Amino acid sequence: MATDLTAPRTVVRPDVASIQRRTLRLLFTTQIIGGIGVTIGISVGALLAARIAGTAVAGVAQSAGVVGAALLAVPVTRIMARHGRRPGLVLAYSVGAVGGVLVVLAAATRWVPLLFLGMLLFGGGTAANLQARYTAVDLAEPGRRGRQLSLIVWATTIGAVAAPNFAALADRVTTGWGLPALAGPFAFSSVAFVLAAAVLLGLLRPDPLLTARRIAAAATPPTRDASPTGAAPAATVAPPADGGVAPAAAPVRVRAPRGAGMRAAWSVVRGRPAARLGIAAVAVGHLVMVAVMAMTPVRLGESHADADVLRLVGIVLSLHIAGMYAFSPVVGWLTDRLGRRAVILGGVGLLLAACAVAGTAGHHTPRLSVGLVLLGLGWSGTMVAGSTLLSESVSADVRPSVQGLSDLIMGLAGAGAAVISGFVMQFASYPVLNLLAAVAVVPLVALALRPVPTRAPGEEG
Repeated sequence: MATDLTAPRTVVRPDVASIQRRTLRLLFTTQIIGGIGVTIGISVGALLAARIAGTAVAGVAQSAGVVGAALLAVPVTRIMARHGRRPGLVLAYSVGAVGGVLVVLAAATRWVPLLFLGMLLFGGGTAANLQARYTAVDLAEPGRRGRQLSLIVWATTIGAVAAPNFAALADRVTTGWGLPALAGPFAFSSVAFVLAAAVLLGLLRPDPLLTARRIAAAATPPTRDASPTGAAPAATVAPPADGGVAPAAAPVRVRAPRGAGMRAAWSVVRGRPAARLGIAAVAVGHLVMVAVMAMTPVRLGESHADADVLRLVGIVLSLHIAGMYAFSPVVGWLTDRLGRRAVILGGVGLLLAACAVAGTAGHHTPRLSVGLVLLGLGWSGTMVAGSTLLSESVSADVRPSVQGLSDLIMGLAGAGAAVISGFVMQFASYPVLNLLAAVAVVPLVALALRPVPTRAPGEEG
């Protein structure tokens, strides 16, 4: 019997379903832990900044965390593009933990520059939470990508709801240890970030992104070299560095992609209409949500006594957060059933309805609450469907960089909206702010109505 020594050996496909289930369980757990860490610090960040630096710069200190999350998306996703999801998520949480420690030191020394630096780095926790949603779809089946991404988004709800209850406890405990008032929640945040990083470092194996790349590489037909015989080169696959399931010899060697930075990501996005729509949906939805939500407490303060404002703000914003996260599994299911573009358009419709209801609510608090719930639901639609569309519209080698570019644009859009909304409120009014927010949605409507492909060229569904 003759043996064809030039034929590639059969590739053993790893158990993708089992790896995906394990990845989702792990991400769901760390998203709760990380969500607690982010929210417990944010809940007292403005108060701490006001005590150290004054009320005038308290909002700027809060915005520093948003900007930090956006800027940290660049190095984090670069690491993911080269080495996988695990080291990138671990780095983001670790940077957030360092930021929390610096905020505690700033509270003890009352050094304002250190406070801003700490808040900037504290955004690493938010960056990790945002990137976790993309990690959930690396190995997801095409018909379940929306649901599995939305499941990780929904996990944030648990942390966001539970965290404010821990803030007072953390403050009481750490005050007894000698820490300044309001510094304790940031100390607890650092512990939560370290715990989430340790869990991911030890258990996120195999890395879902690297596994997806190995599968895609194994499915690629071998290319022949320029040897005199014209025979295909020997087939090898680099052993997984993340402790995962190693396939047998395959026709190609998997290498970390080079040149997959923000410039390469922007070049890819410009050539992919679906990727442009995904990024635009996420950024515009976030811009509108932040602009209206940020000034809602100010609007409530115009018509209610100081004794009632905090209570009403808590109720209205809790309903808003519920609209953002509580129904995300339903939004994910609709994304898979109706299509990404249909849900983006539905989210746009909800954003427009929210601006109309909130902008015409006057000082009627129940109607304003309805507007904020619609605002949260619209954000959920654009976030879940836009993120899903973006992830499946680009190939695996540049996917982390493109996702990082999306988070960078989203974060900067939110930070800019927060700043501009204050000026609009000061020189115009809350209804005018809602009108301008509604106008900002119009270009997204035009983009979403254009038919676009939803897959990267040459990539299977």
